[in-house]
Amino acid sequence: MIIDFHAHIYPAKIAEKASKTIGDFYHIPMEYKGSPEQLLASGSRIGIKHYIVHSTATAPHQVESINNYIIGETIEHPEFIGFGTIHPEYENFDAELRRIKEAGLKGIKLHPDFQKFAVDCPEMDKIYDVIAELKMPVLTHAGDFRYDFSGPQRIAHVLEKHPDLVMIAAHFGGYTEWDKSEKYLVGKNVYFDTSSSLWKISTEQAMRIIHNHGVDKMLFGVDYPMWDHKEELERFNKLDLNKEDRDAILYKNALRILGMKE
Repeated sequence: MIIDFHAHIYPAKIAEKASKTIGDFYHIPMEYKGSPEQLLASGSRIGIKHYIVHSTATAPHQVESINNYIIGETIEHPEFIGFGTIHPEYENFDAELRRIKEAGLKGIKLHPDFQKFAVDCPEMDKIYDVIAELKMPVLTHAGDFRYDFSGPQRIAHVLEKHPDLVMIAAHFGGYTEWDKSEKYLVGKNVYFDTSSSLWKISTEQAMRIIHNHGVDKMLFGVDYPMWDHKEELERFNKLDLNKEDRDAILYKNALRILGMKE
């Protein structure tokens, strides 16, 4: 079994534009257009059983429509496990978080760099409190040397203020900022995913982070539509891991976080 813990999807009318925007933001050519159908086709090549799917509200008024879209896609595609979106300026956050959990969404996805807020800003504290109460994990983009919204040190602040919050820091804890991830996050009560990292991080540093942070706190993620599932699994398989550790990262840790059985 494999669970992809990091996949973006978009409605057909904006999928190509949204994917291009992401590609331009990271200066990386996009392999796919961000549609659910292409995601399923890409993942089927390596036998993905479930995908954590999400999209991000860059403005408060987008929150409900995006959440409704993700809810709809999880109903249409049983392979999808939906994470909702929220924005620090969205006023009715308490009711919305409770609504989407009742509707079946399992967690929340944040992208502070896109949403233009610091992940540890005071406005998010009351939102994190409700998310923790609802026992919904938070998957956040982490790190980027160009910005200071989601750096590993800021995520460490969130962990200190909200010890009951289950948080996944994407990209080995800090996209292009893996030294800071090792300094501020490795060993802390936070999960990492492997997405958008294995193409660039050295094998030595990846293995050091996995060893020092703990295999039990690592998750496999592809970051579709940026990357191809087959290529990402090939990169992952080059890591010097035994079968037990591979299985933990590929699906067992995800099942535990989500409260699911094989």
